[in-house]
Amino acid sequence: MEKRKIIIIGAAGRDFHNFNTFYRDNPAFNVVAFTAAQIPDIAGRRYPAALAGNLYPEGIPIYAQDELEKLIKNLDVDECVFAYSDIPYEKVMSIGAKVNAAGADFSLLGYKNTMVKSTKPLIAVGAVRTGCGKSQTSRRIVEILMANGLKVIAIRHPMPYGDLEAQKVQRFATIDDLARHHCTIEEMEEYEPHIARGNVIYAGVDYEAILRAAENDPDGCDVILWDGGNNDFPFYKPDLMVSVIDPHRPGHELSYYPGEVTLRLADVVVINKIDSADFENIQTVRNNIELINPNAVVVDAASAISVENPEVIRGKRVLVVEDGPTLTHGEMKIGAGVVAAKRFGAAEIIDPRPYAVGKLAETYRIYPNVGKLLPAMGYGEEQMRDLAATIERTDCDSVVIATPIDLGRVVQINKPRTRVEYSLQEIGRPNMNDVLADFIKKIKG
Repeated sequence: MEKRKIIIIGAAGRDFHNFNTFYRDNPAFNVVAFTAAQIPDIAGRRYPAALAGNLYPEGIPIYAQDELEKLIKNLDVDECVFAYSDIPYEKVMSIGAKVNAAGADFSLLGYKNTMVKSTKPLIAVGAVRTGCGKSQTSRRIVEILMANGLKVIAIRHPMPYGDLEAQKVQRFATIDDLARHHCTIEEMEEYEPHIARGNVIYAGVDYEAILRAAENDPDGCDVILWDGGNNDFPFYKPDLMVSVIDPHRPGHELSYYPGEVTLRLADVVVINKIDSADFENIQTVRNNIELINPNAVVVDAASAISVENPEVIRGKRVLVVEDGPTLTHGEMKIGAGVVAAKRFGAAEIIDPRPYAVGKLAETYRIYPNVGKLLPAMGYGEEQMRDLAATIERTDCDSVVIATPIDLGRVVQINKPRTRVEYSLQEIGRPNMNDVLADFIKKIKG
């Protein structure tokens, strides 16, 4: 029987996982290419032979998604598998239409063929969009588990921006590990908060190998926490599934792929940012939860902020730096930095766009709706240099940094600055302690 030729349409995350779990050792298929979107500088590389398995001794080429229709025809492709996240349904099906018009089938893999089962109890945290507050929810869960004497190992959704072979399995236990693995800003933003709280975090490319390493971590492991990315559904089969929803973007929970999947799978739904959202929008997301997942436990929460040096904000013309992906493909117009600037009396929020250089100027061209916020883009050294140059050029009195890490530690900022930190703060009952009580009881016997 002739092998079915496949292209996996991705963004260096879900696409690699789908390949590893479903296609890598499957003789019925021949994955002839990956295509890449969302993440800069992924196209033009190869998925290495060392990770691709015996059926792919030369590895697999990675092309830009713009070449998809040409590739389908030139490679005589039978099927294209869509495998990246935080995409509006209209765009997903537009890509599907292009694939069909080029002559190939269009498909999506579900969790039955892609979720790996852990030998340890596992909690998965996801969200319906990028920037809902998933990471702070993960940190809150870790704090509760650790307070109950449990050893938690976190595993983060992939961010393989460097040497894919070297990133097969990565373990982060200290801040020095971030430098050892040549982490980008995007990676540090996700790994460092876990390290600071005293728990080990794993990431990489081969997520079954990562899971087995985490289960046998030298420091011990009682619970695995899957800290998801974008609005993807988990790579691992959860014993408890938590999904975070954002009332600043009401209706997106029913119109973005695969965010609606995370909502439908959820045992617990966290409505975050209630403190800064309009009542009507909060009610919209409540109604949508009731519509598609009426059995989920709903936790109300605020994204509580704290500011190191409020005097750097009060009365000043400030540049606000926010988490990059939240502003770009997450499409957020307001983040913790904006909230802090308004609450602490900034005279003006300065528009950085006229001062942007290099990769940052390109980011604004690709994502024109970011507005007058500076996304902390740091997928590589060039972007980090351009980020520093843009901050230096911007005509402002001070800089408000609302990224999960202290940006001043990795990027030179020669202006007065302050950090905004944010954490999950439950409102009323049920709270996260209530949600986790039975889970903890089962583990502890």
